[in-house]
Amino acid sequence: MCQYKGTREAFAKAITELADAGNDKLMFISADSLKSMKCTEFAEKYPQRYIEAGIAEQNSVAMAAGLASTGLMPFIATYAGFLTMRACEQIRTFIAYTNLNVKIIGINGGIFSGEKEGVTHQFFEDLAIMRAIPNMKVIVPADDTQMYQAVKASAEIDGPVYIRAGSGREHRVFTESHNFEFGKINVIESYGSDVVLFSTGLLMNRAMEAARRLNDRGIKGTLVDVPTLKPLDSEGITNILRKCGKAVTIEDHNIIGGLADAVALVSTEHYPVHIKRVGLHDIFPSSGAAEEVLDHYGMAIDDIIAAVEELCH
Repeated sequence: MCQYKGTREAFAKAITELADAGNDKLMFISADSLKSMKCTEFAEKYPQRYIEAGIAEQNSVAMAAGLASTGLMPFIATYAGFLTMRACEQIRTFIAYTNLNVKIIGINGGIFSGEKEGVTHQFFEDLAIMRAIPNMKVIVPADDTQMYQAVKASAEIDGPVYIRAGSGREHRVFTESHNFEFGKINVIESYGSDVVLFSTGLLMNRAMEAARRLNDRGIKGTLVDVPTLKPLDSEGITNILRKCGKAVTIEDHNIIGGLADAVALVSTEHYPVHIKRVGLHDIFPSSGAAEEVLDHYGMAIDDIIAAVEELCH
């Protein structure tokens, strides 16, 4: 049985197990993030697989590209914004352009994860940036269980992959029997077809509670998890849109460039419906207690319910 506490611990356990299983190509590159990534045990067990780059994200990405060019499979992990923004050019040109087999793990994704540090450590642009880069695959796990499975799955995917992780405050929403399938959506609850709620990442617990409360109020919706933002499961999303006819997207990210835009693009091309967007509405947020910050910026359970009710009434 897998034992872990949060998405960072899940990552560490997954790469350790991959190495234990004989994956001799796996490397771990830290940009002064060994302890943040909970990977001390991995470094002690496999010192020859661990490289410490220090606070030098651009150099660490270049190191990863160099290793991958020799046939190795490096995982590079640190704060999401410092990778996707500070090292964006290196990711784009050295890794994605050359389609190298590098796995990029960005922690503190979203405003929920930046409780103490404020906007400099609240990364709500990362998914938009990485979705826009050709060859890049983008995975947004909802909890530690899904993170563990996503990391294992990424090792089977040829080419660059970006996986968003949290800060340790994430809620567990799935049991270990949950099955993550790369590139596919998951129907989590199916109360009815009045509306579909699409959620990605660490707001799944709120989406689940909102769907339950809406059901109690007589609005029978379908809750869908979208863990892979790229490649998007366009066929699965279209089928759900045809069934329900109305949609609400829920994400801890700027509504520009993330899940909302991805679902809207599918809808526009395949089955146009009215879509309401729950997320960060293109502003710089403040820091504070994680749950309270989400509530303040329009991502409360009541905000999800209000968006659905506005569509359905």
